[in-house]
Amino acid sequence: MIQIAPQMRVLVAVEPVDGRKGIDGLVLLCKKQLDADPFSGCLFVFRNRSGQSLRILQYDGQGFWLAQKRLSKGSFRNWPKSESPQCSLKAHQLYALCMGGNPASPAAPDWRRLPCD
Repeated sequence: MIQIAPQMRVLVAVEPVDGRKGIDGLVLLCKKQLDADPFSGCLFVFRNRSGQSLRILQYDGQGFWLAQKRLSKGSFRNWPKSESPQCSLKAHQLYALCMGGNPASPAAPDWRRLPCD
């Protein structure tokens, strides 16, 4: 299971990636495009070209975890920008980004209650 702890290193790919890439393709992107070690245990965050989904890749010492979130409406509009191919975020900023909010803003993003049966 992917655990996000406050002291974890989070690297975000600034440019969108092909949403069809699996673990092996994203590992290769970590090495070649982000110039980072995919076996380091840090979280690597990618988004697809349309901006509707993001993926988080992490190595836990035994293998890779790949988590994906796809928004039902809209897109991840507040994706970090940088001159380099990657930028770093803190754990609480990653949470804001995953919730569709702005990672640069200290305020928590809006959310809506899920209907219960």
